[in-house]
Amino acid sequence: MPRKVRQLIEDLEKAGFRNRGGKGSHRNFQHPKGIGVTISGKSGADAKPYQEKQVRAAIEEANRR
Repeated sequence: MPRKVRQLIEDLEKAGFRNRGGKGSHRNFQHPKGIGVTISGKSGADAKPYQEKQVRAAIEEANRR
């Protein structure tokens, strides 16, 4: 079962990313270390596989720096 967009957002916020706003259903998250990721879709929608990969990669990059 795919995760929800809201779960990806929670993961980003726990990792220290901040929501910088966005346009429409897009949300731009920025980490203090300079890593950014954009998540699109309503919070209750199923996350796409590429979105899960982007979030995972961004969190791993933040932890490495």
